[in-house]
Amino acid sequence: MKVSRSMLSKKQKLIYDFIRAYVEKHGIAPSLEEIANNFSDFLAYPSSAHYHVKKLQDEGLLEKETNRPRSIALYEDRTIKNPILKKSGLDAVRIPVLGAANAGPATLFAEENVESYLKVSKSRLPKTEGVFALRVVGDSMNKAKIKGKNVEEGDFVLIDSANRDAGDNEYVLSIIDGCANIKKLKKDKNDGVMLVSESTNIKHKPIFVSSGDDFMINGRIFDIIKK
Repeated sequence: MKVSRSMLSKKQKLIYDFIRAYVEKHGIAPSLEEIANNFSDFLAYPSSAHYHVKKLQDEGLLEKETNRPRSIALYEDRTIKNPILKKSGLDAVRIPVLGAANAGPATLFAEENVESYLKVSKSRLPKTEGVFALRVVGDSMNKAKIKGKNVEEGDFVLIDSANRDAGDNEYVLSIIDGCANIKKLKKDKNDGVMLVSESTNIKHKPIFVSSGDDFMINGRIFDIIKK
C-alpha cells in the first residue's frame, strides 16, 4: 500500500520529488542545504527545508535521523510483498514484526501479519531478504544466550526464514500444530528432535517431537532486540 500524498502542499510535493530523483541519481539522499539551494526561490535557509522534511516525515514518506549528514531516508516500498523496507541514505533497514511467539508452551497461532516494524542496522544482519522479527511471550528462554543476550518476555527475536535446516543446539522458531514456539533445537543420532527450554522457571519441560506431529522449523534465530 503506497503512502498517500494528498495532504502535502505543492512545495512539499516538489521537495519530495526532488529527493526521490536525487536518490535515484546519486544513491544517497540530499542534505538540507542542497534541498534549500535547489529551491532557493522559496527556501532561504536549510532550516526552512527542515520544516518541509519534517512534514514529509510526519506523513510517513521520509525518515530523518538527527546529528547525521545526509540523514534523510526515503521509503521506496511499503508493500508487504517486500517486507524489508528499502531506504536510501541510512545504513539501516526496517524489519517486519510478524506477531508473537511463545517462549513456553506452543499456544500462539502462527499468523504472518505485519503488525509493526523494527529499525535495525545492516551490520547486525547476515542478509536482508527473508528476515523478520517476532515478539517474545513467556519466560521459558530467559537463560538462553544469543549473542550474549538472554530472551525475555517483550524482547524481539530476529529470524532468518530461509535457514530452516537448523543444526543441533541452534535456536529456532518452530511451528507445532500451527502454533509458533521459540526453543533450542536438540537432535540425536537417530534424527530424533527435542525442543529444549533454557529458563529459570523449572516448570518448562522439553518438547519431544514425534513423527505424527505437525512440525516444522520456520527459521533460525540469530539475534535479539531488547525491549
